This record gives sequence, C-alpha cells and structure tokens, in this order.
Amino acid sequence: MSLILRVVIGLIAGLVLGVAIASSHSTWLAHIPGWLDPVGTIFVDAIRLAVIPIVVSGLVAGTASGASSATMGKLGRRSLALMLAVLLISGLFGLAVGLPLFSFLHTDQNVAASLTQSAAAARTAPASVPSVGQWFVDLVPANIFKAAADGALLPLIVVSIGLGLALTQVEAQRRTAVVQFFQGVGDAFLALVGYVVKLAPIGVFALAVPLAARMGIAAVGALGYYIGTYAVTCTVFTVLVLYAGAIILGRIPLPHFLRAALATQAVAFTSRSSLASLPAAYEGMQSGLGVPEDIQNFFLPIAASIFRAGAPMAQVIGVLFLAKLYGVVLDPAQLATVLVAAVATSLTIPGVPGGSIIVMAPVLASANIPVAGIGILLAVDTIPDMFRTTANVTGWLSVGSILGQREIAKTQQALRAAE
Repeated sequence: MSLILRVVIGLIAGLVLGVAIASSHSTWLAHIPGWLDPVGTIFVDAIRLAVIPIVVSGLVAGTASGASSATMGKLGRRSLALMLAVLLISGLFGLAVGLPLFSFLHTDQNVAASLTQSAAAARTAPASVPSVGQWFVDLVPANIFKAAADGALLPLIVVSIGLGLALTQVEAQRRTAVVQFFQGVGDAFLALVGYVVKLAPIGVFALAVPLAARMGIAAVGALGYYIGTYAVTCTVFTVLVLYAGAIILGRIPLPHFLRAALATQAVAFTSRSSLASLPAAYEGMQSGLGVPEDIQNFFLPIAASIFRAGAPMAQVIGVLFLAKLYGVVLDPAQLATVLVAAVATSLTIPGVPGGSIIVMAPVLASANIPVAGIGILLAVDTIPDMFRTTANVTGWLSVGSILGQREIAKTQQALRAAE
C-alpha cells in the first residue's frame, strides 16, 4: 500500500472518529483527543526541527555555488531575474485570490479558540507587531542561534545568503569544503524528514481526530473548501500568468505551447514529481518550443533545483486557510512577511512529498498561526500537489521560452546585420 493511500486512510479515519466523538457527547470519548494531542505535537515538532537546517544549508550552499554560475554571463542573471519575478507574482497571486475567497469561509469562533488553545505552537504568547523600522532591524539578528530557536526565518535567510556570498570570496579549495559541509547537513536532515514523513499516517490521524472532534462535520467542509480554492487558484495562475508569459514575452502561439507542454504536464500531474517530468521538459523545450540547446542545458538543471513557480502561491494559500481555521487575523505587515518568506523558502524546498508544506513551519510561526496546522495540510496535499507540480513544470517551459526567444531574436538580428 502506497504512502499516499495510507495517509488518506489515516486522515479519513481520524475525521470519522473525531466527528463521531463530537456527535456522541460522551464524556469518556471526549478524552481521546487529549490523548492524541501529544502524538500530533511530536509529529509536527519532528518536521519542524529539520526545517531550519534544510533552509539554511540549502541557501548557503546554493548561493556559494550559484554565484560562480552567475558569472557565466547575462543568461544566468536573466534566468535568475525571471525566476524571481515569477515567484513574486505567484505569491502576490495567492494573496489576491486567496484573501477574497477565504472571506467566504466561515468558522465558529469558539471552535477556532479551542483549536488554537490545543495547538502545540500556541504555547507561546503572540508577538506584538513590529514597526517598519524594527522589521528591517530584525532582519540582521545579533544572535543567529536565538533567531533559529525563535523560528525567525527571514533573518536566517538574510544571514544565509550573506554567508553564501561571502564564501564566493574565499579560496576555491576552502570554499568547496564549506559548501560540501552544508550540503551534507542539508542531505542528512532531508533524510531525517523522509523518515518522519513515513510516519505521516499516524501523525495525520492524531491531528485529524482532535480537529474533527472540536469542529465536528465543519472540518470536512473546510478542508474541501481549501482543496477547491487551491485547485482553482493554481489553475488560473497557470493560465493567466504562465501561459500568458510564454505567449506575450516568449512569442509562442497558444496552440503551439499547449502541444509542447502537454507531455510534461501529464507526467507532472500524475507523478506529482517535477524531477520525473524533467526528460519530457527537455523534449518539449527543444522540439516543441525550439529553445536553443545551450539554453536548455543551462536553465533546466537550475530550474529543476530551485524554481517552483507554484510554491509561493501554495504557501500563501495554506497560510490564509490556516489563519481562517484558527481565527487568526493577519495585518498587512504579517501578510508582507508571509509573502517574502514564501518566495525565499520556495528556493529551498526539499524534494520530498509535501515539501512546500513542510517548510511553512517558520512562516506560520512568524504570523502567530499554530504550526500544528501543517499536519492537516500535509494530509490533504495529494490533490493540491498535482496542480502545484503542474504549475512548476509549466513555469520551466514558460521562462525557458522567454529566454529562448531573446536569444533567437539576437541571433536573427546579428545575421541581418552581417548581411
């Protein structure tokens, strides 16, 4: 039996048991959610402990290694600029669509208060909202270990990128040793997360029972609303942003792009794996879109490693849903923090099922949203992951077509000048 099926079974069993407890009004059965709360907390904390090392090590190693690639010329800088632009648009799109759609999702405030009190992440008092000046000051932590202990992701991202850039000035042999160290740390914690994810059916069951017991049948409806909102948002983003980018900036006719992307999207949607779609992406970009081979060979490996167009939108949608579920009101400063963190962490998402959900933990903590909610999102991530992975690989082809068009246009211009 596959892990996905076992997780789904664990979720359904937990929801059924929780709803039954809520409906029974039994004093004895009412103790079960309390017994399962520690199990769910351990599951979430086991994921959280690996997030900071994965993000930091990935940013340090990636920045130190990628900086040498950037010196390859304008293509590297243009690729990075396009990818960051798409990621930012993805996060903004998630906010623009998610905020109004989730305003129609109503949850009982008493239930939300009960959920928040029972969540493991709610053990600390909510932090006050800093001023704009203090927000910038906090980006440079006086103590990086305290920042890590507090789950302050943005300062750690700033420090990690700064350290990676500093390593580019270090002698090559010593830089390589440091980069390999951080890569090893990241790989080790990634393997640890893999072990934890294998226990997801138990963790999801332990999280679903208290959720459904406290919310009743409304929990099922809320999760269904989240999945529907996610699928619609991801589909609209793929069409309006990624397709439009290929058509307008890449100058690829829509029917032509659809045919070129179909095989890659089919593999992504069914396998939920961007890497599994990579061979089809090479074929679609070369024969379908006519992108020069040197651009493919340069861009696609980088894109497969760090470029996930749907990830910022996915994290924003997840944050907005959990905020609604737990009755947390996000102010503009918190929304801005979530947006920046979602874009930054999308570059370091681990290659495991539900990777974009796993790295949400520090983002949720920074917005005072109970981190225990990531277990629920992870449990229902099968369908959202299909749409997210499809958006990711479509982003490869869209940006690749834009890069290819510029190079083709330059070649044609040079030929005309030579004539």
